[in-house]
Amino acid sequence: MKVLLGIGGSDDSIRALEKTVERTANADDDLTIAIVENPSVERSRDDIESKVSEVLSDLGIDATVRHLEGDPGSSLVDLAEDEGFDQLVLGGGETSPMGKIQIGSIAEFVLLNSHVTVTLVR
Repeated sequence: MKVLLGIGGSDDSIRALEKTVERTANADDDLTIAIVENPSVERSRDDIESKVSEVLSDLGIDATVRHLEGDPGSSLVDLAEDEGFDQLVLGGGETSPMGKIQIGSIAEFVLLNSHVTVTLVR
């Protein structure tokens, strides 16, 4: 399966990175990791890329790492559709005290606009 993982440096996207790379190791998927700008987080792109390299190295996985410019949600949807990905994976947000899922604006945009299957990792 051709999988696109979008990460922007939030804690839930780092969890999605770890779980998706682990799944890739078990399923032998073709993984591409797209690093996007997320203005609501403090991690720099360099910090995110270092974390990506560390996780990939720990599990011995080869993956393409790309940096996307512009609106993160639109960039992810466009890339997934234009390059024929089977699945787009994102961090799935957190659970509110009432037990409801709270997702960020990037994940919400992707869920509402993608024609590619979207998986939220929590």
